[in-house]
Amino acid sequence: MIENLALGAMLFGTLTDERRSFELLDRFVDAGGVWIDTANCYAFWADPSGFGGQSEELLGRWLARRPGVRDRIRISTKVGCEPTVAGRFPETAEGLSAEAVKSGIEGSLRRLGTDHVELYWAHKPDPVTPLEETVAAFGELVSAGTVGRLGCSNYAVWEVERARQTARAGGCTGFTAVQQHHTYLRPRPGTRPSVVHRFGAVSDEVLHYLEHHPDLALWAYTPLLAGAYTRADKPLPTEYDHAGTARRLAVLDEIAAETGTNRNRVVLAWLAGGNPAATPIIGVSRVEQLDEAIAGVSLKLTAEQRDRLDAAM
Repeated sequence: MIENLALGAMLFGTLTDERRSFELLDRFVDAGGVWIDTANCYAFWADPSGFGGQSEELLGRWLARRPGVRDRIRISTKVGCEPTVAGRFPETAEGLSAEAVKSGIEGSLRRLGTDHVELYWAHKPDPVTPLEETVAAFGELVSAGTVGRLGCSNYAVWEVERARQTARAGGCTGFTAVQQHHTYLRPRPGTRPSVVHRFGAVSDEVLHYLEHHPDLALWAYTPLLAGAYTRADKPLPTEYDHAGTARRLAVLDEIAAETGTNRNRVVLAWLAGGNPAATPIIGVSRVEQLDEAIAGVSLKLTAEQRDRLDAAM
């Protein structure tokens, strides 16, 4: 069983067609994969309607045609980013009011064809809805058995802490997972990764908080920078254009040579075996990419190799 890797289903049903999506899902489960990550808004930007739900709908069709497979997988989905008006995101995002959370999970369960999900995320902070309302709405889903665990994505550390304190004070279940952008390379000081929300990137502050709160799991999205580690046709984003990147890439190449692998596998091994350990979310369009990701999280780095990777600045 592979529990330290999540298959990202963001583009399933839109840019990745049904035949290929089913092929990837089957391969993932056959290899022992467990976690499948999606969201109710995936992928509104890739669909002519301007609204999401296609990924969950595809997963629902796949589950319906694979009797018994639901018991072998865990579903992670999100609420908060679905636009309420086509073409107007983020200003019309659904948010995290009690009504939005309730209707969000009802819609997700309907599309997925299931009566529960194992992990439910607040996709991004809602600056309008009182935090107490959001926390209570999520807690009710756990109490009802509709949701197993709760997580928050793209939250600032202070918001994570305040939400958890609010849940404790209210006697309800709080967040036990955070989902942020996390990878081996570091952006140039004074910049932030362009692929994420304002507070979406893992920082030293995030890592410090996680180190002191071991009940919180870390999930890492876009860990391979959309292929930029290994593909010449995928240049690194401009925020990684600094001397530290060259030094870290050089160490990656050394470790890849020593392990007989490549940069992607070493990055995934570094994430999955870190402290705190991360669950990389991998979006793939080919079986070969999926096989490489599985091999990456299965790769064990030595303590000395990890020290060299961490020391490169």
